Amino acid sequence: MELLNTLFPPAFPALALAHFVALLSPGPDFFLLMDYAVRYRLRGSAGLSVGIAAGNGLYILLAIVGRGILHSFALLFTAITLSGAIYLLWIGSLLARSRPQILTGVDARGSCPGVGKQLLPGLGSSLLNPKNALFYLALMTTLPGPSVTLLQQSVSGIWMTSVVLCWDLSIVMCLSLPSIQRRLTGWLPRISRMSGVILMLFGAGLLLHFLSDLHPAALDLPRLFSFS
Repeated sequence: MELLNTLFPPAFPALALAHFVALLSPGPDFFLLMDYAVRYRLRGSAGLSVGIAAGNGLYILLAIVGRGILHSFALLFTAITLSGAIYLLWIGSLLARSRPQILTGVDARGSCPGVGKQLLPGLGSSLLNPKNALFYLALMTTLPGPSVTLLQQSVSGIWMTSVVLCWDLSIVMCLSLPSIQRRLTGWLPRISRMSGVILMLFGAGLLLHFLSDLHPAALDLPRLFSFS
């Protein structure tokens, strides 16, 4: 019991629950992962899961070692927001215009992207999502409390990164099942287009948020059309 108290902060159950509930909410990572899993199965999307988890882990590390960095450097957060919007619009447009086919047997083994081509999109999707930065910054600076130790923060960070990886891999494994693949055969083009459109909507939302922060009055439509 004493060892658990040393390794985990008193608020760890609340921390773990808040993190898992947020994980259940589909975001850009989920739709990118779903598209890869349906196309390439586990072999072609496991690296994407690792990249997504690594991006989450980097933001957790940033929240631990430099709690005030993202708040202090507004330009950094602005750059993340703008880059994330452009990235999501770009990758979403690629998915929306693609004409994928479910690969089976030798085709699936030979045509799936390499580890590097899986890691980079996953890492980019995770790191260029400013909501990840804000979420982990808020989570790691509020719930653990002021008396939390560096060891407890590190263990909590490793736990959350592992949960992200396990959750993403479980999604990939589920979508890679032959029975699921057979049912999705006719739906793959629609799934890719839907994933692409949703990613572009996320990107457009980030871009609008960026523009509203840059020029708050520019997007104030009621004020623009007011005659008073």
